[in-house]
Amino acid sequence: MKTTLRDYRSIIEPVWCPGCGDFGVLSALEKALGELDILPENIIAVSGIGCSGRLSHYLNTYSLHGTHGRAVPLALGAKAARPDLTVLAMGGDGDGLGIGGGHIVHAARKNVDITYLLLDNRIYGLTKGQSSPTTPIGRKTKTSPWGVYEDTLAAIPIFLAYDVSFVARGASVNVKELTGIIREAITHRGMSIVYVLSPCRTFPVLDFKAAKSMFTPLPPDHDRTDKMKAMALAYANDPMYTGVFYEVDKPTLNDRLDSEVRKAEAELGGRQATIEQLINHFI
Repeated sequence: MKTTLRDYRSIIEPVWCPGCGDFGVLSALEKALGELDILPENIIAVSGIGCSGRLSHYLNTYSLHGTHGRAVPLALGAKAARPDLTVLAMGGDGDGLGIGGGHIVHAARKNVDITYLLLDNRIYGLTKGQSSPTTPIGRKTKTSPWGVYEDTLAAIPIFLAYDVSFVARGASVNVKELTGIIREAITHRGMSIVYVLSPCRTFPVLDFKAAKSMFTPLPPDHDRTDKMKAMALAYANDPMYTGVFYEVDKPTLNDRLDSEVRKAEAELGGRQATIEQLINHFI
């Protein structure tokens, strides 16, 4: 029996502020999962801290609300242990680009097969309006009463430099486009990051009305394998592009782990080895 959107909805009702952009992300994610017809019991959702970290509560899947900045390594461990499941990680700009930013590069090096939804409202919304790594320079916030004096972090170029094997940007104000992007990210074999601009209505550093007009889809002839072209498009701000910037096919973490197991089994005479035998072999 084909799944429906209701199958992915938790009994827990969202407590986001009315008009929060994260409602659009949740809707797009539910639609993408439904289009892929993935059974809820075959999905693990791991989230970090912040308003967007609540996403895992609102999905009728296996879920874990982890500690601040640790969504990616937790998701990596889940995928390593259960490669048969679809693993989603999710969190905000503070969670993923602040305290948790150092985890992304190492997950990218492993090319772990997870989909990471990184929602950016350019402010710390849950903790009441402090500046984040992506708050525009000069913006006055609770922690920058004279204006932010640090350069604004550009996320997409960082992901490209890390060679994340699938890099995309979407906006919560365009649910239809975001649904397609998330669907492609989940089906990609390897680490996928979908960077989503999602306005906060309570602390509107990223203005909702402006967000509806600030994005335009990538050129239809964009070559996803051309990282240098993707880098140039990622730095463009007028317009700011949405879509899949980069995609490359390479072995995943589980591919590499399986390869090591096969090597060990070959040295044991080609027979299937137990975990104990593998451990003893390498001691």
